[in-house]
Parts: sequence; C-alpha cells; structure tokens
Amino acid sequence: MTQKPIRLPPLRSLRVRQPNRHEPNPCLTIMSSVLACWASAGYQGRGCTTVEQALRTCMDAPPAPAKGSNTINYHLARFSKRLISQGKKK
Repeated sequence: MTQKPIRLPPLRSLRVRQPNRHEPNPCLTIMSSVLACWASAGYQGRGCTTVEQALRTCMDAPPAPAKGSNTINYHLARFSKRLISQGKKK
C-alpha cells in the first residue's frame, strides 16, 4: 500500500504571532507575597520584615538589559517569495 503525500493548504504569508513576548517583572511575585503577608498579619506585622526587605532589594536592583527586537518575521517575509512562488509553479 502506498500512501498519498500530504498536501498543505496554500499560505498567503509566513508569520510568527507575537515574537516579542515581554518577560514578567521578577519583583511581581515578591510584591504579591508582601501583600499576602500584610493581609494576614496586618500592615505592621513583624513577620513580614524579611519579605519586605526582599522586595526592597529586588526593586533597588538595576533593571535587566533590554533585549533586541526579534527579526523572525523580517526573515520569513524575505524567504516567503521563494517558498510560495515555487509552490505556484507546479
């Protein structure tokens, strides 16, 4: 038994959705821990000092260097002319 080759539908363009996803803030989880501690122990709770100090050091740390933009869609647009035009010739 021979199998028929799989035929893919024609594509109008090649594109990656949302290539530049933003990284979540690393201090966000510590901030939620501080708010949870304050909610359970009160604002002046003595057990929250270590979590508060961790939040202060996280906020005072220098920000991470910004990443360059992703160029995947640019390169896909360049190659799409070659790929799509070959499929239309057949």
